[in-house]
Amino acid sequence: MPITMRTRALITPLALVVLLWPTTHLQAAQVLDRIVAVVNDSVVLQSELNQELAIVSQQLRQRNMRLPDPENLQRQVLEQLIVDKLQLDMAARAGISVDDATLDAAVRRVAEQNHMSLSQFRDALAAEAIDYTDFRNQLRDQIIISRLRNQVMQSRINITPQEIEQFVEQLQSGQTIEYHLGHILIALPDAASPQVIAQARGKADRIHQQLEQDASFETLAASYSDSRTALQGGDLDWRTQGELPTLVANRISKVKVGEITPVLRNPSGFHIFKLIAQRQGKRHVTMQTHARHILIETNAVVSDQDARMRLESLRARIRNGEPFAALAKASSDDSTSALQGGDLGWVDPGRMVATFEQVMNSLQPGEISQPFNTHYGWHIVQVLDRREQDTTDAFRREQAAQQLKTRKLQEETQLWLRQIREEAYVDIRLPS
Repeated sequence: MPITMRTRALITPLALVVLLWPTTHLQAAQVLDRIVAVVNDSVVLQSELNQELAIVSQQLRQRNMRLPDPENLQRQVLEQLIVDKLQLDMAARAGISVDDATLDAAVRRVAEQNHMSLSQFRDALAAEAIDYTDFRNQLRDQIIISRLRNQVMQSRINITPQEIEQFVEQLQSGQTIEYHLGHILIALPDAASPQVIAQARGKADRIHQQLEQDASFETLAASYSDSRTALQGGDLDWRTQGELPTLVANRISKVKVGEITPVLRNPSGFHIFKLIAQRQGKRHVTMQTHARHILIETNAVVSDQDARMRLESLRARIRNGEPFAALAKASSDDSTSALQGGDLGWVDPGRMVATFEQVMNSLQPGEISQPFNTHYGWHIVQVLDRREQDTTDAFRREQAAQQLKTRKLQEETQLWLRQIREEAYVDIRLPS
């Protein structure tokens, strides 16, 4: 069974390359393994490049893509290894690490995502000739890089309330449509000279011309794109309009499925997008619960036992016919809901603390719970009714800030990666 998570090797430390190999091959490793790139104070080894080339080639075949020519593929893979090496070195200097407990939990999540137990997952890795220790190290590196990017982006992304309001207004008509895009980027360095800009434009135009002649978008992306998704054939996957890169978001409605955009320019370089497919997004319908409760808080005077017994008495009185609302007004320590007779109104999923929601969801309309405890105190809750509510508009507004953040994160990350690559010392030593 193929492993669905991408198990691409990021960076394997030099010492680990030797340690993971059988000792009988140590002398051969010392002779055959060599440096193919110097990246600041680190190196990329031929063995790392070979391992990554094998993995990427396998993944491209699984996508039924024609492989780029070997020289282009090697160049693309090596560039990705260099950028990963730069990020891992930055993370090390920043003191970012992943402890074994966190890594173990991440491995278990990957196994669960593949619908396997941990032992089954290890067997599946072995069946695909993936060493379990290698896999753990690759996953550790991915988590470290993710943490580094999150740390860096926190200081680079700022979203104002005004941006959110404008964003919501722009998306009112197209928010529920989702787009599947491919992307090719020909990057430009900062302060590029007119000659460099012209060369990049010429390269983008040649790629665009090949695409108009029905060349494979995925193969050209894997061969020439400078985007982070190059080795996935430029696949950006499904996104709402709000999650699309700004450059194409306002143009996408004019593009038909299967068409490519003109060559587009922004500070990061020249871009070509392909609309692979589009679909109507699902409306956001939630099951809301109308509930009311009585809360008894515990303190130095009121013990857990006292609170529970008091609620048991109130529950019995309600079941014997006394009005819930009147008892809530007189007895509940939740001052906000007590004024409404304990009424919480219509409650969306996830609004209440987990224990409260779990008890509430287990009740039928009209049913009153037994006393139960949360960190707020002791409760009884009664479910009055349930309904399905189309909350698309409210959901749209709630998600606007997150989508705007996602868009900015993608664009800023691309610019940041280009920046650290340009500022680094890189000496590529591939054989001519």
